[in-house]
Amino acid sequence: MLVQARRLKINVQLPPKATFIMVALIITLGAYVVYPVILILVNSFNVASIREPYEFSLENWSIAFSQPRLWTAIRNTFFVYFSYTAISFPTAVLIAWLLARTRIPFTHGFEFLFWVSFMIPGLAVTLGWIYMLDPDVGIVNKLLTFLPFVDEAVFNIYSVPGIIFVHLMGNAISAKVMLLTPAFRNMDTALEEAAHVAGASTARTLFRVTLPVMMPALVVVFMLNVVRMFSSFETELLLGTPIRFFVYSTLIYDFVRLQDPPQYGQATALASITLGIIAIIVPLQRWLLTRKRYTTVTGQMRPGLISLGKWQPVATAFIVFILIMLILAPILVLIGGSFMTRVGFFSATPLLTMKHWSAVLSDDLFVNAFKNTLLLSMSTAVISPILFSILAYILVRTNWPGRTFLDSIIWMSAAVPGMLASLGLLWMFLGTPFLVPLYGTIYILVLVIVLQGKLTGSQLFKTAFLQIGQEIEDAARVHGAGWWRTYWRIWVPLIMPTMVLIGTFNFILAANTTASIILLASRGTVTLSILSLEWMIGGYGRQLENAGILTLVIGAMTTVAAIVARKYGMKAGVRQYQ
Repeated sequence: MLVQARRLKINVQLPPKATFIMVALIITLGAYVVYPVILILVNSFNVASIREPYEFSLENWSIAFSQPRLWTAIRNTFFVYFSYTAISFPTAVLIAWLLARTRIPFTHGFEFLFWVSFMIPGLAVTLGWIYMLDPDVGIVNKLLTFLPFVDEAVFNIYSVPGIIFVHLMGNAISAKVMLLTPAFRNMDTALEEAAHVAGASTARTLFRVTLPVMMPALVVVFMLNVVRMFSSFETELLLGTPIRFFVYSTLIYDFVRLQDPPQYGQATALASITLGIIAIIVPLQRWLLTRKRYTTVTGQMRPGLISLGKWQPVATAFIVFILIMLILAPILVLIGGSFMTRVGFFSATPLLTMKHWSAVLSDDLFVNAFKNTLLLSMSTAVISPILFSILAYILVRTNWPGRTFLDSIIWMSAAVPGMLASLGLLWMFLGTPFLVPLYGTIYILVLVIVLQGKLTGSQLFKTAFLQIGQEIEDAARVHGAGWWRTYWRIWVPLIMPTMVLIGTFNFILAANTTASIILLASRGTVTLSILSLEWMIGGYGRQLENAGILTLVIGAMTTVAAIVARKYGMKAGVRQYQ
């Protein structure tokens, strides 16, 4: 028996190193993505507070189904999204068509400005329009009262139309223009030329030929933005709270942060209902995106431009007007308002002052928030390219078991909005005894912000690895280089442009993040975006001018990061020699 046991022991082979790595990755990402979602679902039946023994009951769900407030918040979420999408989508289609298919001047410059609009912090856009359209202190409303027939505020930003308008002025239009313009530019002009030869006007050709041919791209862009309906938070919090208009994310925030005591049970019940809706939408989204394949670019493609004739100046003026509304108006008003004694009070003496800048720059809260934001952004910019490039390498360049499952976890994480992820992680860190000391620390915020960009990062790196031939890595291995040395000496220089792109993208993302970390940050780890949000809603007394300065600082940080990355980052990659 002893001999047989020894033989059996000798024949047992330990799993290869790859298996251990894959198991570790799946467990780690699964714990971060899946476990918080499970906690939300489980705790929707728990009526006890965090850190107290579980006490299961249907009370939370009973309240959810009997309280109109929860269902109203979900209905409001859909209403706001489809309202601004109904306006932004056709507007973006028209702009993308004008930029890509017509002979208007400065098309590439205009396209770049839409990218600039997309990079402006959402808080800065929202606050800029509050400066202009606040019914009490809004600059536009104040100026209109000088007209003889205007006695009171004409516009009220604190309204449902105001929320929809600010979404349009945020990135609802610019994001779609960014995605649609390249698709329109790659379309073959032969069909449009045939329509013109047949006597169709430009407008008729657009609606009867161009748009039907571009329908696959339009469907993709529309469906890619569907999950965004659950991602909005700051605009609804700032403009909806004063009128008691809640969407699901702001109602969860109200339950957890603004209620005394916190209503964790109702928050998790609302989160569970939202997860159920997402569980229906995401498979439908993927089915629509993968249902058919279309060909709009062939080997005989002939790109061409359409002359608008007398309408060209009108089209150019339209695009310029949109860009002024998206970029120039909110930024200039923010800068000007930061120097006013009080925004909207033109009779104040003195009218202009530096006291707001002096107060902010000398405030310990600002100094601490600036340090935290810089640390979070720089850590994310450095860690995320390395982490996601290794992750993408495993998914693309290896045949390790479990790769498909790992990729599915990454995709599934993108369907969980920031506020839901924040609530699930709150339960995880406060409800797990050995994780409690980590709650509110900078390390948790770094982890959350780094991993929230995993889908974009891993997909871009997968594309980069697929474009590079296997023979380069094989040559390094033949010369005795191990994997780690090959990664740093071969792969990193080759994929450096993508690493710079991902690092810059995540730096900007980290500097502007609020929803995914607002329930996890403590007073010692508050960031500039969270501090500006609290100054806007009155967490430290309402300080609109000071909050505006914070959003300008965030914008300056992200702009400098983008410029530095563009100027110096590419030099670290492979150079071309003449």
